[in-house]
Amino acid sequence: MLSPPPDVRHSAYEDAQALVTGALFVALGIALFAQAGLLTGGTAGIAFLIHYATGWRFGAVFFVLNLPFYWLAVRTLGWRFTLKTFCAVALLSLATEMMPAVVGFGRVNAVYAAVMGGFLAGAGLLMFFRHQASLGGVNVLALHVQDRYGWRAGTVQMAVDCAVVLAAFAVVDVQRIALSVLGAIALNLVIAINHKPGRYLGV
Repeated sequence: MLSPPPDVRHSAYEDAQALVTGALFVALGIALFAQAGLLTGGTAGIAFLIHYATGWRFGAVFFVLNLPFYWLAVRTLGWRFTLKTFCAVALLSLATEMMPAVVGFGRVNAVYAAVMGGFLAGAGLLMFFRHQASLGGVNVLALHVQDRYGWRAGTVQMAVDCAVVLAAFAVVDVQRIALSVLGAIALNLVIAINHKPGRYLGV
C-alpha cells in the first residue's frame, strides 16, 4: 500500500486525541448495548457473550480476547498499526470499566439503544481506522482484507458481526437478537459509507 505524502500524516497528538475520543465513543455505545441487554459482533460480541454467561467484567474479557490477534496485526499491518491498536483496545477496556462510575441510565428504549449504540461505536471505529488503528480481532481481519483484496472493511465486518450475533441464540431471546442485528447494521453502515479507500488520506 502506497504511503500518502508527508504533509497529510497525522501528528502524534492527533493520533492520541483520536484514540481517546474513539474509545470514549465506543465505550458509550457499549454501555447502551449493555443497558438494553444487547450484543454486538466481532471480538466485542464474544466478550459480551462471556460477560452475560459468567458475569466477568466486559473490559477485562475484551482485553484478554484480543491478545492473540496482535500476532496477525504485526504480520499483516505492521508494528505501527499494532501498537496503536493495542493502545485503542487498552483505552476501550479502561473506559468500559470506568463507564458505570460516570454514566447511569434510568430507562433506555431498546431500539434507540441498538441504533444509537451502533452509530456511536461505528463513529469511534471510524476514528480508529482513519488513524491506522482498530479494536483488534475482526477489525484487523477486515482491514487486512480491504487492503489486500479491495473489499470494503464495513462489508466484511458486517458479515462477521451478524454471524456472531446470530450465534448468540443460546444466551439471549429472539427479540434481543433482532435488536442486536439492528445495532450491528447501524454500526457497520457508518463504516461502510464513510471508510472508503482513497477518500481520506490522513494517516
